[in-house]
Amino acid sequence: MDILLNDIEVRILGCLIEKEITTPDYYPLTLNSLTNACNQKSNRSPVVSYEDTTVVRGLDSLREKGLVEKIYKADSRVPKYQHSFPQKFTLSSDYVAVLCELMLRGPQTVGEIRNRAERMYPFGGLQEVEEILNRLMEKEPPLVVKLPRQTGRKEPRFAHLLSGEPEIREEGPALSDETATIRVRTENERIAKLEDEITALRRELDTLKKEFISLKSQFE
Repeated sequence: MDILLNDIEVRILGCLIEKEITTPDYYPLTLNSLTNACNQKSNRSPVVSYEDTTVVRGLDSLREKGLVEKIYKADSRVPKYQHSFPQKFTLSSDYVAVLCELMLRGPQTVGEIRNRAERMYPFGGLQEVEEILNRLMEKEPPLVVKLPRQTGRKEPRFAHLLSGEPEIREEGPALSDETATIRVRTENERIAKLEDEITALRRELDTLKKEFISLKSQFE
């Protein structure tokens, strides 16, 4: 099954999957609830700020691809939305939890996936998550890819392939304590120098004011 999603569709689908698992009493979601879920700041990377119209367009596209359904309930005055992700890709709940985490927060290591996705599935350990990732990579077509190890990182990261091959951005290594300290000291010295220059300019201005007042008094 060859389905390609854009970033907005991935975020919408990931939110529907997450909310079905973590807050089942409030699922399916209204448009307003879904927009808030897309824009929430926790458990999201990157953080976005979608308008309702953006989410509606994404939902329409997902409905055309058979991944989302629009339903009407007797106890609700507005339509609600639910996903059909596991049925479309024939996935069990543990596989869905792993993919959902990758959809919501982007590339991650095995440890990060296990810790962050535990709110959606009780994994037995790192080995279980790694086995799931391997099987997702072996699917046809594959749903996950193992990324090249980045500079300064000990472990490789994994990314979903629902949007095609991910763009690999090389992140520089984190600053050491010593390097960070040197940068802070340099910045502090620069600020102190500017403050001294401002103080000197103020003194010169005060002197000029006094000279002007003295000169002015001579002509009065």
